[in-house]
Amino acid sequence: MDFSKVTHFLDSLHSVGIPGADLAIYMKGKEVYRHQTGFSDLESKTALRSDNLYLMYSMTKVVTCVAALRFFEEGRYKLGDALSDYIPVFKQMNVQRTQGNGAVTITPAVNPIRIVDLFTMSSGLTYNWTDGLVELDKKSKDNFTLREFTEAIAKDPLFFEPGTHWHYGFSHDILGYLIEVLSGKTLGEYFHDEIFAPLGMKETFFRLPPDKKHRLASCYEYDEKTGHHKKIDKFPLRFDPDCTYESGGGGLLSTVDDYAKFANALSGGGTGANGYRLLGKATIDLMRENHLDDVRMKDYSGPIPNGYGYGLGVRTMVDRAAGGSNSSLGEFGWAGMAGTYLLMDPAVDLTYVYAQQLMPSKEAYVAPRLRNVVYGCL
Repeated sequence: MDFSKVTHFLDSLHSVGIPGADLAIYMKGKEVYRHQTGFSDLESKTALRSDNLYLMYSMTKVVTCVAALRFFEEGRYKLGDALSDYIPVFKQMNVQRTQGNGAVTITPAVNPIRIVDLFTMSSGLTYNWTDGLVELDKKSKDNFTLREFTEAIAKDPLFFEPGTHWHYGFSHDILGYLIEVLSGKTLGEYFHDEIFAPLGMKETFFRLPPDKKHRLASCYEYDEKTGHHKKIDKFPLRFDPDCTYESGGGGLLSTVDDYAKFANALSGGGTGANGYRLLGKATIDLMRENHLDDVRMKDYSGPIPNGYGYGLGVRTMVDRAAGGSNSSLGEFGWAGMAGTYLLMDPAVDLTYVYAQQLMPSKEAYVAPRLRNVVYGCL
């Protein structure tokens, strides 16, 4: 296969403000393309390298959902189970409701939060910081455990009735605490013992080791009007070596090559290159099934159809025409806030992992174009 069009596209991204881009493509688990372009640090003109580390942000969510589905395969819970059966602080929740006249009332929730609602971002939790989280943050000086985070967020009203809407938020962080409850380990310990170490992932972690800090790609903001970049110098506390909070929704660092070991296991039917069984194929198929009804699909897609539905923590292609996509039905994955992007396609046994570090990420520009260029080369 000739991927020269992919190289040309990646090399053109500097024209829209992307400081550096890093891509690996795999077919049947074998690397068929690798390219870096641009810089890991603009000020020093340091070229991007294959061993650069990236803040993966929300690509952490896919790992969390896979980890939680391992307990599903063990029969430890059913997707329709009430979350409060496992985390009692969610037993009696309230919902914040806005009336027709604009008045806000708080009344008891009719529906319980189900475990499936965490997977599908339908729990009633958003990314708004509740009073409970603000209080915890002040008390702990921005350093707390996943249990403390969960107990704090459960004190306050939900933003909608569980199961009725889709809204991006802290659902997968709470799913991370469910993993702690079921495993008896911290989330980081479970990830290491059951996913990273068995798959040979030695470059993926919640906290940045001091001896690897020089390999972290710098993150930038980009001013469209001036064409200038501004480095984001403040390193997020949750990646600090001393941080106790492990965010299942956005806390991992990794390299493209290391994260690809995890991704290839999913696109290859659930088994890693070394024979380690991560998930069963039937569970992965359930994961990439669209789980949203019409109301939640409107919440998810917004006013512009993108062709994707939403499964158990991943987007999934359900309408190629609506998405203007030449990819396969059922290709799935997710993205990170600074522009990391994951695509897995069991239909053609394709995986690719893309990384950059820019906020806002320009995902709406980069992701669909990159997808269409890659599939055009197959």
